[in-house]
Amino acid sequence: MAQKMLQFVHTEKRMPDKRDASARRHDFDEIYGEFDQPGAVEQSSRCSQCGVPFCQVHCPLHNNIPDWLKLTAEGRLEEAYELSSATSNLPEICGRICPQDRLCEGNCTIEQSTHGTVTIGSIEKYINDTAWERGWVKPRLPTRERGQSVGIIGGGPGGMAAAEQLRAKGYEVHVYDRHDRIGGLMMYGIPGFKLEKYVVERRVQLLVDQGVVFHTEFEVGRDASLAELRARHDAVLIATGVYKARDLSGPGSDLGNIVPALTYLTTSNRQGMGDAVPDYDSGALNAAGKDVVVIGGGDTAMDCVRTAIRQGAKSVKCLYRRNRANMPGSQREVHNAEEEGVEFVWQSAPEGFEGQDGVVTGVRAHRIHLGVADASGRQTPQVIEGSSYVLPADLAIKALGFDPEDLPTLFGATDLKVSRWGTVTVNFRTMMTSLDGVFAAGDIVRGASLVVWAIRDGRDVAEHMHTYLLQKAEANASAAVAAE
Repeated sequence: MAQKMLQFVHTEKRMPDKRDASARRHDFDEIYGEFDQPGAVEQSSRCSQCGVPFCQVHCPLHNNIPDWLKLTAEGRLEEAYELSSATSNLPEICGRICPQDRLCEGNCTIEQSTHGTVTIGSIEKYINDTAWERGWVKPRLPTRERGQSVGIIGGGPGGMAAAEQLRAKGYEVHVYDRHDRIGGLMMYGIPGFKLEKYVVERRVQLLVDQGVVFHTEFEVGRDASLAELRARHDAVLIATGVYKARDLSGPGSDLGNIVPALTYLTTSNRQGMGDAVPDYDSGALNAAGKDVVVIGGGDTAMDCVRTAIRQGAKSVKCLYRRNRANMPGSQREVHNAEEEGVEFVWQSAPEGFEGQDGVVTGVRAHRIHLGVADASGRQTPQVIEGSSYVLPADLAIKALGFDPEDLPTLFGATDLKVSRWGTVTVNFRTMMTSLDGVFAAGDIVRGASLVVWAIRDGRDVAEHMHTYLLQKAEANASAAVAAE
């Protein structure tokens, strides 16, 4: 019998069981368990099925959330999976790592009425993990081959989404990635306690089964120029993401043991995947027994502080220039970090580093007063004179965000236009760059953003590339007829 909806009045919000902090701080396993079927049915039934589904509106993929919640509540789980996967190429990954508190759940109607949001992300994870377990997830094989090929530079979420969409349409798809594994930051940047790596690996294998060809450890500009890839394929997509770490200048910034966040996280993830990582084994990029200070307040900073806890750091502090309310990172992640023993040092900003024998020993910071709001609506940080102090640090991690690399130089394509920020310039009606047949999508266009936005961009650019390739095929056919 179908479960009635609108049960939020009688049924309280409940998340899947979360492992105790004292246990989870010693390993990299995911911290949340799975809903069982009764739990998923119960929590799905809390949905109010509102006329204007703000959860769906505020999801970058516009997932049909109320519909698959209703199907789950009614026990029609395979239909819920079909609906969930119709709008998302990586739904079980989004269910794990999307900042739902800022997107779908943060705009849930019943949350606004103080009844507590529907646990959308956890239910999305349950639906799709169950689909994998029951063998419902199948490769999307094309009904016919089109005889045209596409090259995709970058194997992250945007590139993976575009690859699946284009291969399903019948194009030969080749993905080129500089790393030895496909997945981008999902493999190397996001720790296992948020996203275990088998979840990404099975998606990659699904694409292989679909017929997508992956070229790993392939660096454009070294193994082939962009011009050579353009000659090899009928269209090319740049979906490299942004990997250049923003730096922090100041006295002592050249001391040892001051490292970028991605370098630190990549080392940890590689070690967790069984790779030989000398910098980890030597202790250079291992927080064990150290006083760690992470500078920054986004989700990457949260990944760093929680990783350091698991590596056995002596102490872990997060230094952020604004307060909790103005923090860009997920509040859920902040709460998890506090549970695990991270100390947040609010309204403080670094002004330099202190060291001894060429190695950092402390982060010199000053207190911050938050002034009037700027154009973004966030209060402007202002330094309080004479408020300097030092935080002990054997390892300082800079989690200040990412900028694009110099792609025109790296790719040997000086005619590839970029913005003043270094992002690739596109015509937003077509998502094509200044080069004919070369498209771009994801963070390399919009700047550092979320996995869910990369998926959205990958799906959108696949449609634009399809239109371009159809026109190109028609033009080639017309030229062939005219030549006869």
